[in-house]
Amino acid sequence: MQHITASAPGKCILFGEHAVVYGHPAVAVAIDQRIKVKIEIATSSTHNWKLDGLVFDPKKHPHIEALKRRLWPSSLNAPPLSISIDGKIPAASGLGSSAALSVAASAALRAARGRWLNGSVNSPENWAEGFSSKISDTDVHSDNQPNDSLRSGDLGQKKRFIAGSNAVDIDECALLAHAVEAIAQGGRASPMDSSTCSHGHIVVLSDRIEDGIEWQYSRKLITPEGEREWQIHTVKPPENDVFLVIGNTGIHAPTSKQVEKVASMLKNNPERMKEIETIGLISRRGIKSLLNGDYESVGRAMSENQLMLQSIGVSSPELESLIQAAAPSSLGAKLTGAGGGGCMVALTRNPKKTSEAIELAGGRTIISSFGASGLMIEEDTDTPLWINT
Repeated sequence: MQHITASAPGKCILFGEHAVVYGHPAVAVAIDQRIKVKIEIATSSTHNWKLDGLVFDPKKHPHIEALKRRLWPSSLNAPPLSISIDGKIPAASGLGSSAALSVAASAALRAARGRWLNGSVNSPENWAEGFSSKISDTDVHSDNQPNDSLRSGDLGQKKRFIAGSNAVDIDECALLAHAVEAIAQGGRASPMDSSTCSHGHIVVLSDRIEDGIEWQYSRKLITPEGEREWQIHTVKPPENDVFLVIGNTGIHAPTSKQVEKVASMLKNNPERMKEIETIGLISRRGIKSLLNGDYESVGRAMSENQLMLQSIGVSSPELESLIQAAAPSSLGAKLTGAGGGGCMVALTRNPKKTSEAIELAGGRTIISSFGASGLMIEEDTDTPLWINT
């Protein structure tokens, strides 16, 4: 049977959570744990979409619903799909599970749909539809979908068709994932998770184009607090014998609630923006240490970042317990993600010892290399599944 399987890694944040929403720099690292999304044409006679064998409920899965509207719209007679999700990234734990799902799903849908080009070369300038940081006449954030995914005039002419993995673009998947994350988070979402889960390795977000690292693109988002813009860079990790040990508290802490909590704090106490700015300064120092391969300094920046996250109220007693347990055997440790629960991460040269210490303190651990591969199309069987003629 025709099907597509795509996967994307989770991520953990080394520095800069919450501050990144306000335009300050941050660094995220892709982890070995991944989410896989498999799609195939639904065989049910009811014409319902299926998710893991059950009738799809758009209210429970806003990310997938938003992707459907942009990539697989029923108004263009796209057939219903059956989606299967498999992964090892715990939900609501700060490890990018929703972004990994969105990235993998967007890649699978694009491979299954294919893409029409208005020219002979597959580049964003020649796409007849789709989203890219290199084109401005389609709008991924608009509610007017699928109309605002289609190009007009000569740019919308369908001259050449491609499908499968050849039609998938990392920038488009990252852009789509960022847009649907923003929808799910009340209009506030940095592109940190979406870019890291797409590109893999190390992603640096900053308020400016940084010297010495590879700049990829700009991202803009109109949030309730105003327009934000980030510059996205990618880095391949310097070779070293360091690992990430992630400790899960088991407490679910949705990102949107924590982001709203910080936004409310800043609205009521504008002077506390200084704490957000301090996180940005720590991140910039950590970036420099990372580029120099100075992992001892990277670890110190992580621990300093944790002190500021405590200060703005997004840590928790459970996180603090695991961080303190990891500290003696690690270079640095902090919460990762939105906080309030979820996970912490330790940078260590002795992952076994650090993992055991965290588990003795009540956490569940996973060990990852430092900077895993990004988005992958793992199976591409007899594509396309649908062509918009």
